[in-house]
Amino acid sequence: MAAFAQRKARRLARADASRKGGLDERAAAVVRLLNGRAPFCTTSSCSGRLVLAQGGAAGPSGCGARKADCTWLMVTHDPCVKDDVMAALERATGDVVLKFEPFILHVLCQELQDAQLLHSVAMESGFRNSGITVGRGGKVMVAVRSTHCLEVPLSHEGKLMVSEEYIEFLIHIANQKMEENIRRIDRFYKGLESALKTATSANSSAPGEAEQSRPVYVHRRKRRSRQERVHASPEEHSEELEPEDDTETCLGFFSEITI
Repeated sequence: MAAFAQRKARRLARADASRKGGLDERAAAVVRLLNGRAPFCTTSSCSGRLVLAQGGAAGPSGCGARKADCTWLMVTHDPCVKDDVMAALERATGDVVLKFEPFILHVLCQELQDAQLLHSVAMESGFRNSGITVGRGGKVMVAVRSTHCLEVPLSHEGKLMVSEEYIEFLIHIANQKMEENIRRIDRFYKGLESALKTATSANSSAPGEAEQSRPVYVHRRKRRSRQERVHASPEEHSEELEPEDDTETCLGFFSEITI
């Protein structure tokens, strides 16, 4: 417990390295709720955003390959309008993609049962692409994420490849996704608040039972072999990265055990 508390203190003392340089307002309540509880430490978050991203070329060598090579012509964490998108596209000189990226949150957890509680609330709130990973040394991480993304190319080498009518249609779809994203964040916060309150009450009223429950998860982790892996997320990865290295949308979870 002391080791986790020290690691949490170091992590929260670090400067925010995201492009924005601070918490998104819509994600702030969830982040503060979790960081206010001893078993949790958030490492990265984004409340969801609409982005016009310009890269050198479409495909594997474009924005999807190297984030640092992309330029944001427009970014908003709220629903947008056609005029804003068209004005941003006038500045395009390369290949531009319209993206909607939903809420994402990475949380370091003290114990596996803490991660399970968080994961359960995330799934019930509509974040169906959420997962738990257990890394080397027993580090437990939860990724809260969704599947309702959008990514559509709009221009090539500065030339608009679609009609304004189609762009207006895309904006309508993207705004619908943003509104659903906001509803899911609200459900997640309320569900998390309730679950943490219930867990705290249970631990206070029956401390003996809470202590007895811990070895169950430890025992299950020890029984798992490296050859028996169960994936909680459809994404596959090839190496291990620190989730806190990218404070915006780090998706690199590579571990010995994936639950």
